[in-house]
Amino acid sequence: MGENIKIIAVAGPTASGKTAVGVRLAEELGGEVVSCDSMQIYRGMKIGTAAPTDEEMRWIPHHMIGFCDPRRNYSAADYVDDASRVIADIADRGKTPVIVGGTGLYLDSLLFIGSFSEAGEDPAIREELFRIASEDGPSSLHAMLREIDPEAAEKIHENNVKRVVRAIEVYRLTGKTKTEADREALAPAPRYDATVVTLDFEDRATLYERIEKRVDAMFAYGLEDEVRGLLERGELPDGSTAAQAIGYRETAATIRGEIERDEAIELIKKNTRNYAKRQLTWFRRYDGIKLFVDGGGKIKTADELADKVIERI
Repeated sequence: MGENIKIIAVAGPTASGKTAVGVRLAEELGGEVVSCDSMQIYRGMKIGTAAPTDEEMRWIPHHMIGFCDPRRNYSAADYVDDASRVIADIADRGKTPVIVGGTGLYLDSLLFIGSFSEAGEDPAIREELFRIASEDGPSSLHAMLREIDPEAAEKIHENNVKRVVRAIEVYRLTGKTKTEADREALAPAPRYDATVVTLDFEDRATLYERIEKRVDAMFAYGLEDEVRGLLERGELPDGSTAAQAIGYRETAATIRGEIERDEAIELIKKNTRNYAKRQLTWFRRYDGIKLFVDGGGKIKTADELADKVIERI
């Protein structure tokens, strides 16, 4: 059973050094790395997502990277299904799964059973429900929800069609009402015997400096060519999740002549800093081993951080 599988999860904001720490832990513990990044899953998007290079992987097997068509909208539920199979296979071979990434929703959904996100999505169901709201009016759709889940219907106004649709969609996909799903989410059950390591910063300016250097390096390594190739192959269609990724939407705008290159670079840095703030807030909720990358005013190496983890597990 999943709850008997021991895993290590390394989480933290972008550019915090998660990859190096995860690889070091995998080396020390006889493990394999499972990426937990909602954009590194996409094929052909290595540079802009900072996917680990062969040199950074250091011969450690890495999973859940570069396997998904960027035209596909991939959900947290999809991630849980795929990553769970990978984790089970790693454990069956006597190795330690080391989960590494910064997508909080994916990590929550993987670590805890009962996450509302696990319901997934079904475009056909959504299309049908929105059509009902359009043709018969929101009150008709709301009446459907009232029959399924009276408690949710009391909380969701009939004019909030998007939320009404989502509540009905979840019921059709899972057999659980939104009310039941919300109650489960308040006390989620652990899926694995997990040790969670979170990387943080005493001085946020240190993190921002790392982010700016990373963005500059992405352009130096050919981000524009990567995005141009995706666009030419039709792999970044409007509305796709991949097309909205930080770094890709701004660079695509420069290629289309909508903004200047320097403006795009500054936008990517700004948007990445804002994303990192949200990541820091998200991961500070986690119990487990908390490490400051810049503790005591000194930047710790991946080896130093990994040693601190091994001392405590």
